[in-house]
Amino acid sequence: MLKYLMAGSGLLLVSTAQAQDVTPQPAALHAIEGCWQGSGSVMGKPVTLTLRAAPTALGAMIAVDTTSVATADAADRYAAHLVFGWLPAKGERLAGALTGYWADSFGGAFAAPGEGEAKAEGFEMRYRFGSDTFVNRWRRTAQALEWTIVARDGAGKEQAFADYRLTATPCTPPARRR
Repeated sequence: MLKYLMAGSGLLLVSTAQAQDVTPQPAALHAIEGCWQGSGSVMGKPVTLTLRAAPTALGAMIAVDTTSVATADAADRYAAHLVFGWLPAKGERLAGALTGYWADSFGGAFAAPGEGEAKAEGFEMRYRFGSDTFVNRWRRTAQALEWTIVARDGAGKEQAFADYRLTATPCTPPARRR
């Protein structure tokens, strides 16, 4: 049997056997699955944050939906949808290679593909926006999920952008869109 897969702007034709030969999910990605809430700061502004991470695409990827609200102004809201996928070790590509996509409430002009690596202590994803690369570092500890974002300029200098600390919370059914 043959299946069609989207790749960039084209279609790929692959066998069902190829499509089902998915590398096992890295433990660092599995560790963020579930629902989370907490607080942090974005460019020095305090925010609260909710996050839901769940398998998608028949378990071949993880989708993350997150919403933050500024603590000083409930009308100051932001939402992002992230997708993380893992790649098989192949050629020069090491085990733990990740791919992904960032889309948010600023619209299509700020959507970006990403790349990164999973490691024993967590994972890192990098997204290019303008002349900066936004480095997202995810770490799961026994009690919390830590997510930090730094802006890295062309010279490699990093500046804090966002920092969140979240705790697990029971998942409720996703809200229906109207």
